[in-house]
Amino acid sequence: MAVVILNHALVSHKMTNIRKKDTNTKDFYQNVNEIAGLMAYEISRDFPLKDVQIETPITKTVQKELACDIVIVPILRAGMGMVEGIRNLIPTAKVGFIGMYRDEETLEPHEYFCKLPETIKTGITLLVDPMLATGGSAVAAVNLLKQKGATNIKYVGLVGAPEGVKTLEDAHPDIDIYLAALDEKLNSKGYIVPGLGDCGDRLFGTK
Repeated sequence: MAVVILNHALVSHKMTNIRKKDTNTKDFYQNVNEIAGLMAYEISRDFPLKDVQIETPITKTVQKELACDIVIVPILRAGMGMVEGIRNLIPTAKVGFIGMYRDEETLEPHEYFCKLPETIKTGITLLVDPMLATGGSAVAAVNLLKQKGATNIKYVGLVGAPEGVKTLEDAHPDIDIYLAALDEKLNSKGYIVPGLGDCGDRLFGTK
């Protein structure tokens, strides 16, 4: 298992944009999608390849193409903000959905929806959720994915807190964690500090 903080100038620049409290919904959504795409480019660097014979306008040749299915699974609703950016890069990816909400008092996750493609059993599953805060939702989502047969899962988030990273590491030491930033801590309400606020609300203009 690895915890990877993507050190990329464009990612850092766009993360600053979404951290600003006065960034409007349109710009916030656009930047989240762009960060997700940049992250997918880095994460996919070592995806397995296979040889295929093709014919160019000049000659026949053996080249490479992806050797596995890719499945994007956002945790609703904030995870939806990252799907388009990844799918723009990997348009053949299938998309599943896990619906969870966090009890505001206990901070415990509760599942309310799950629909996944069969290819999670043989492909690479990218579990996407912008905020890895307490880690409870991520752990519950990975539990569910494994119950449904997923064997190769990578967590992809924008901002993580050390507490959430440790919780996910301890529960699922076989899962690689990819983040655009690792922040300082959680506050008493379970929000990441300095963070970027409620990502779902900022993506969709809700309160």
